Amino acid sequence: MLHASTSVLKYYLALGGCAVVALSTLYVTRPTAQSNVSPIYGVTIPAGYREWKLIAVNQLKTDKVDQLRVQLGNEIAIKAFKEGTIPFPDGTIIAALHWNRVPSADNNKVLADAFPGAQSFVVQSAVNVQFMVKDSKKYAATGGWGFGDFKDGKPGDEALHKTCFGCHEPAKAHDFVFAHYASQP
Repeated sequence: MLHASTSVLKYYLALGGCAVVALSTLYVTRPTAQSNVSPIYGVTIPAGYREWKLIAVNQLKTDKVDQLRVQLGNEIAIKAFKEGTIPFPDGTIIAALHWNRVPSADNNKVLADAFPGAQSFVVQSAVNVQFMVKDSKKYAATGGWGFGDFKDGKPGDEALHKTCFGCHEPAKAHDFVFAHYASQP
């Protein structure tokens, strides 16, 4: 009888040890709440941003980049753009979605008769999504804006985020925002 209870005790101790190892592994490897936060600014990806309204569409083309870009805004941003409010009010959030641009052979075939020589381009792979968040007190050192640059839902590193404000400084006269509200067709 003593032998059986010793075996059971050893079994439960081993099982308990395995549970401790498993829980420790989960704790160490689970993502922290900070894992989806941009360095420096603490910006996160806002829920539902893909449902926001359109601000503008543009293309960026250099010898290394050929992208289609869309800017979306939360309700505060859209109201400010429509009313021409500069500086933008606190609570403004602007999302910039970037994709690589590629020619569309399928579209070109369809358009050939109606638009001879036309070239159609479409989005291919997603590059990143960027956010500007207006909080004039929290981000006073960067013109009132916090920045977040995300690829596949993960923020870029600190070195990347250190370049954000410098890139936006040429747009100081428009409260550091490049986008201009696209008129309704």
